[in-house]
Amino acid sequence: MPPEIPAPKDVAYPGTVKIAVDATDTTRGIFRIHETIPVPANTGDFVLLYPEWLPGNHAANGTINKLAGLVIKAGGQVIPWKRDVVHVFAFHIPVPKGATSIEADYQFLSATDKPQGRIVMTPAMLSLQWNSMSLYPAGYYSRRIMFAPSVKFPAGWHYASALTPQVGQGNATFQPVPFNTLVDSPMIAGKNFARVDLDPSGKTQNHLDVIADSPDDLKMTPQQIQVHRTLVDQAYKAFGSHHYDHYDFLFSLSDRMGDNGLEHHRSSEDGVGSKYFTHWDKMASERDLLAHEFTHSWNGKFRRGADLWTPNFNVPMRDSLLWVYEGQTQFWGYVLATRAGLWNKQMGLDALAQTAAVYALRPGRQWRNVLDTTNDPIIAHRAPAPWRSWQRSEDYYSEGQLIWLEADMLIRQKTNNSKSLDDFARTFFGINNGSYVTVTYNFDDVVKALNSVVPYDWANFLRTRLDKTGTDPLGGLKMGGYKLVFTDKPTDYIKSSEGVRKNTDLLFSLGVILDKKGAVTEAMWDGPAMKAGITVGTEIVAVNGNAYDADDLKDVITDAKTGSAPIQLLLKDSDQYRTVSVNYHGGLRYPHLERLPNTPALLDNLLAAKK
Repeated sequence: MPPEIPAPKDVAYPGTVKIAVDATDTTRGIFRIHETIPVPANTGDFVLLYPEWLPGNHAANGTINKLAGLVIKAGGQVIPWKRDVVHVFAFHIPVPKGATSIEADYQFLSATDKPQGRIVMTPAMLSLQWNSMSLYPAGYYSRRIMFAPSVKFPAGWHYASALTPQVGQGNATFQPVPFNTLVDSPMIAGKNFARVDLDPSGKTQNHLDVIADSPDDLKMTPQQIQVHRTLVDQAYKAFGSHHYDHYDFLFSLSDRMGDNGLEHHRSSEDGVGSKYFTHWDKMASERDLLAHEFTHSWNGKFRRGADLWTPNFNVPMRDSLLWVYEGQTQFWGYVLATRAGLWNKQMGLDALAQTAAVYALRPGRQWRNVLDTTNDPIIAHRAPAPWRSWQRSEDYYSEGQLIWLEADMLIRQKTNNSKSLDDFARTFFGINNGSYVTVTYNFDDVVKALNSVVPYDWANFLRTRLDKTGTDPLGGLKMGGYKLVFTDKPTDYIKSSEGVRKNTDLLFSLGVILDKKGAVTEAMWDGPAMKAGITVGTEIVAVNGNAYDADDLKDVITDAKTGSAPIQLLLKDSDQYRTVSVNYHGGLRYPHLERLPNTPALLDNLLAAKK
């Protein structure tokens, strides 16, 4: 066995680590890093760690495969390092006697093609995550290791970060910060940059920092700016607090750099397509992203499940409370997007209809409970699944959202609409206003906070929905005055989603989702397509003898509703072709919410903006 890796201790690391990143090689996507690390006298075997367990990813998916060219020196002499054969994110370094510091030079080779991972650097912009850039000493809490960061950007590029200084141009040197704060403070930079003040009153510092593929993508209307300002205002009214000294939405608009949504305490990494502002209506389905990630400043960063808090980034996390961390954030993302006007009320209802339909018809709910899906980031590392509707994936997000929707409706129903989950949010997340020191919680703390809003058997309510299989996911909608129905007309939300993702969603009819070429990206377990032998990766080449076209396929599905002949599909599977008959006659089916007569419109109350 290799030498023991020192366990983290809550003591200050002696000295400040200096880290300098050269981010100018945008053609090849290479970050070049130089670290100067003070070491205690007579250190002997010194261990450097590369971050493994990443907050917001909920799993051990640090990008150590992209670290290359590592050279360690002391006093100008190269020291032979050795990787730990058990903990491969650790490097053992025999520090010579008398050395007071070591130097590390290496590169982070970012993805240059999508199969390699998320693209974070293009000739027009970049996104810098410090966890990908850094090596740090073992044996200390990450909050007790000070780092002094600096970055060199291409000439003329603007940058933004939660670090001080927050914005600037050219090279940047920042004030020293604890390592956990550094990792929680990513950066964006680009040649096309705009900054919008989201709180002109000056009460708080909130900014929308935008980088884009082209200057034209930065054009925003006054109305678009206003709804983003209203998002900040509505979040304050919901939570009754803020837990940062300033907050920056680090927003990238790009068709080249990868989409992203990752929370941080004083910022968020938000990435969508380049036409977010210029094709506003078509991009509607993307407009809850900022609301979701902003909510995480309260839920996930300030308040965090106790088993997700770790002393450094190489101690394993446990994800058992992600149904709060992500499930309730998903709930607030939809609610705040609608309250702010990023969505109108109908769009908010349509988005909920889509979620409700997925879980009303998801067959995997019969064998796997919600709580077990919180293990999925660790089990599957968010890899594509062959049968997502049966395997379940990370359903604590959206099925968790429906649990919290039901909790809100129950509170409203029991208090004649005088209280709601807003009261829980102010009780649970609104403590210690202005502080951004993390406060952890457990299951009992959640139950206690709910009971402080309205007494009820909340423990049983939550345990039933988390631990049991096959429970009704639509209870909240029914209490809110709506029912789930299906028609042959897609909602505007579905139209937007199909346009953004460039796919055709037939999940609730034929039982498949297809990409723009007709390849199956999802197939419903026991759906008509699966019964005909169609799987993910299969490509539909022809429909009833005619070359595949998405609109023609929809017409064929509609026509089959009044006939008895099966739908004939010519499939290409790798280099093999075959024809299958799909015996489906149910027509096109898209989910909608329909008002229940003679019931209070509690769901409408939830989505209405706070005065």
